[in-house]
Amino acid sequence: MPLKRHGLLPWGGMLNDRRYAVSESARSADLRALSAPDRGRFRKIVSWNLLRRTGAKVDSIVELVLREQPDLLLMQEATKEIASIKERLGGDYAWAPLPGRIHGLAMWSPVAWAAPPIVIKLPSGALVDRVCQILDMGDFGVANVHLSHGQVLNRRQLRRIEQSLPARAAVIGDYNLIGPALLPGFRDAGPRIPTHAMVDLVPLRIDRCLVRGLACLGRTVLPRGASDHRPIVVHLAPAPAQPTAHDIRGMAALVARLRRAAGREATAAPTLRTSGAPPSSSA
Repeated sequence: MPLKRHGLLPWGGMLNDRRYAVSESARSADLRALSAPDRGRFRKIVSWNLLRRTGAKVDSIVELVLREQPDLLLMQEATKEIASIKERLGGDYAWAPLPGRIHGLAMWSPVAWAAPPIVIKLPSGALVDRVCQILDMGDFGVANVHLSHGQVLNRRQLRRIEQSLPARAAVIGDYNLIGPALLPGFRDAGPRIPTHAMVDLVPLRIDRCLVRGLACLGRTVLPRGASDHRPIVVHLAPAPAQPTAHDIRGMAALVARLRRAAGREATAAPTLRTSGAPPSSSA
C-alpha cells in the first residue's frame, strides 16, 4: 500500500496523531498538580513554525493561546497578517521579517514587555538571510530562532546567538538541525520526539529548546493543526546556582578548620574536669 501525503508514516502513526503528544506529556511532570507558588516560578513557552501562507492562520493561533495560556509564544514563518492576534488577544507583539522575505519571526506575550525584543543578524546562507529575536524576560533571556538548513552554517548561527545572550538563557524554535547542536554550556531541554516530517516521510526532531542556567519542569508537543510542524511546549525557570570550584575549596577548608577546632576542644575537656574541685554530691 503506497504511503499517502499526510498519511501513514513508516514510524507507525500519523504526524498529527494526538497520541504522540499524550505519550510525551505523560513523561513530563504533572503541571496541573503543582501548587500555585511552584507554578509561578516557571514560565510556559510555546514555539510553533506556522508554515507561511498555507499553514496556521490567526484563528488557529488564537485557539492555541486560549487553550494553552502560555507566558510567551514564539512563532516562525509568521507573515504580517499574524499581527492581528494582538487585536484579538491583547498583550504585546513583535515581528521580525527575514530580509527580502514575506515571513519571519514573531513573539507574543499576554503582558507588556519592559523592552521589546532585539533583533540580531545571523551568518547568511546562499539563499536566505536569517535573523534572531532575543527577549529579556527579567530573570532569563529567550532567543526565537529559525536557523538555516546547512548543518555547518546553523551551528555557526547558534554560536553567534550565544554571544548576545545573558548567563541564563533559552534558544527555542526551528533549528533545521540534525544531530547534536554542539553549543558549549547549553543542554537540550526540549521534547524528544519528532516535530516535523520531511516530505511527509522522514520524522525529524528539528523544533528544539537549548537552555543554560535554567531548569525545565515539563516539556511536550501539541498537534500540528494546519502547519507541518508540531508546536513544542517547555516550562522554564532559573536553576539554583551551582557551586563553583572556588566555593567547593572554600567549603572544604571551612570543614577542616571546624574539625580541628572540635578536636582541640575534645582534648582540652578532660583537663578542665581534673583541674577543678570534685563535684559535690547531693543528699
